Amino acid sequence: MSKKLGLEGKILDAAYRLFLQKGYRHTTMDDIAQDLGMSKKTLYKYFPGKLELLAASFEVLKTKMTAKVEAILDNRYISFPLKLKSSLTVIATHLAPINPELFEDLREYAPEIWEAMTTYINESAYLRFAKLIEQGIAQGLVNPRINVSLIVMLYAAAVQSLLDPKFYSQFPESLHKGMKMPPSDIYDQAISIIYSGILTEEARKEFQNA
Repeated sequence: MSKKLGLEGKILDAAYRLFLQKGYRHTTMDDIAQDLGMSKKTLYKYFPGKLELLAASFEVLKTKMTAKVEAILDNRYISFPLKLKSSLTVIATHLAPINPELFEDLREYAPEIWEAMTTYINESAYLRFAKLIEQGIAQGLVNPRINVSLIVMLYAAAVQSLLDPKFYSQFPESLHKGMKMPPSDIYDQAISIIYSGILTEEARKEFQNA
């Protein structure tokens, strides 16, 4: 059983890497089998098709993200600003590799997975970051006049918009050029702008040094 699970893990790792490199539409089961050095017949024994591979890959991603963020939030020995920065780093590390082209592929060719992924991102933003902001207010590190729901919605909108090519397309070309930076930097700067604005002066200094 463990051997089977190990091989499934290798298959998912290879498939996800190819989806990130080539997009969903341009990745075939032949490509995945060839990358793994196995026959397509063997690959089909584990996963009936490309869509199932994609769904399983994202389930692994969501499980990893959730576990890491929860571990940070539940750690009583980490200061609030460090929890904030560490959580954002985890989100950026896992979401940044998913380029806008892959998400556009999902929207068109795997709409159910697209919807599940964007719902997860939004729910994850709400459940985990609302909890974190409320902790910050209780500790006197977040401005108590801040509307928690508004901040969470701004966060969710920022993350989702940065993944959406249709969002980019509405802006002038000159602004597109100004966004030529690694996706991880885009996440880091966008979310830092939001959260630096809600912190008290004391917490902001600690956040910058975290």
